[in-house]
Amino acid sequence: MVETVSIRLTVNGAEVSKEVEPRQHLTDFLRNELGLTGSHIGCEHGVCGACSVRVDGRVVRGCLMLATQADGAAVETIEGIVESSEAADLAEAFIGRNALQCGFCTPGMMLTAAELLAEGKPLDRAGIRQELSGNICRCTGYQAIVDAVESVLVKKTGEV
Repeated sequence: MVETVSIRLTVNGAEVSKEVEPRQHLTDFLRNELGLTGSHIGCEHGVCGACSVRVDGRVVRGCLMLATQADGAAVETIEGIVESSEAADLAEAFIGRNALQCGFCTPGMMLTAAELLAEGKPLDRAGIRQELSGNICRCTGYQAIVDAVESVLVKKTGEV
């Protein structure tokens, strides 16, 4: 029999109580136990950013965090961010600038970009690239992604 641990957390605003295996990663928990498949399993080493989720207000790599470590935390996934309309301008800009192709990196990229925008730091294109550098995209060459984030940043702050 597999040992389990009880965890309680808030996911996208909803209280969740579940029994989990002690070594289950947060992204696997979200995908397999809760059906929230927006966070993807990519490299499983925290390098690609496809597994990004927000835990207690900060973007983290879900493949590097155990579900048990999220006990008591507030977790937000791309589904929750989109549902809350927090990323509406960003989603519109990604579509308008064709900043997504296969879509595999898009949830992690958008969560990271939303965090960057929430910080409100004035950034130039090089700064935007630096902030997004932990998210790997194999399709777009990043130009359109930077264009999209820059357009929202200009809209929010009036400057880049």
